Amino acid sequence: MKILLFGRTGQVSWELLRSLAPLGEVVALDRGGRDGLVGNMADEAGLRATVAAVSPDLIVNAAAYTDFDRAESEPDIAYLVNATAPRVLAEEAAARGIWLVHYSTDYVFDGSGNRPWREDDRPVPLSVYGKTKLAGDEAVMASGCRHLILRISWVYSARGDNFVRTMLQLAVERERLTVVSDQIGAPTGADLIADVTAHLVRSVMADPVAHPAGLYHLAAAGETNWHAYASLIINKARSRGVVLKVKEIVPIRSVDWPSAAVRPLNSRLDTTRLHTVFGLRLPYWQFGVTRLLEQILDSVLS
Repeated sequence: MKILLFGRTGQVSWELLRSLAPLGEVVALDRGGRDGLVGNMADEAGLRATVAAVSPDLIVNAAAYTDFDRAESEPDIAYLVNATAPRVLAEEAAARGIWLVHYSTDYVFDGSGNRPWREDDRPVPLSVYGKTKLAGDEAVMASGCRHLILRISWVYSARGDNFVRTMLQLAVERERLTVVSDQIGAPTGADLIADVTAHLVRSVMADPVAHPAGLYHLAAAGETNWHAYASLIINKARSRGVVLKVKEIVPIRSVDWPSAAVRPLNSRLDTTRLHTVFGLRLPYWQFGVTRLLEQILDSVLS
């Protein structure tokens, strides 16, 4: 099987390079492209030509415009990347009768209520990012292609900057931290997302009747807020003997941390459908975060 992967340098894509490798040849492209192939999601003609040149059996779109705040002032480019590009890839997939995997976000919801969002809940995005991602989801569904849309939230990875590293660095530098406490979700590792994706791809290709195409929510089990998340990180670091300057972690409301884009307060995702259809049991968020934290601390303390 040949897999065409877009967004090569992103958090999820980096892990997909590993998880998809056993399934076949992975042709992975970032914005710069390579060998005449186009990875720029704003280049519609280039994307179509690239799909034709590679002739894949599966397209995985992990590319997105994810700068939430900047999207408010750059709605046109955000729409091209988050809505037009998925439509183009979906049309190409439909024309070839192949599968498309596409990633969505909890930002399609308005963050109201206190129960996890289900796949059939009505999306009401609050930001340009959320609106453009929703437009992409709708375009994929309308294309008629065989698709998996995986709605994810609070993604982190061991590669590059992440919330864990940021909190540790700030805790070393400052005596007082302020962290938002009224946004609720489940930190979900890019490695978990990638591993689940590979499992889903194998399942739908082996038996598409038992494992139907469609929209699925994918997030680690449990829930937390950013303040509790930060507290866990700092407490575990102290228990490992890391010397930290921080003495106080102050919870604040989202309105006290102004930003250009509105963040949803409720980012909980109901993963019942994923569990039922694919027989998966997703680990609690603490498992992945603790594993990442131990990895970081081991490198610091060694």
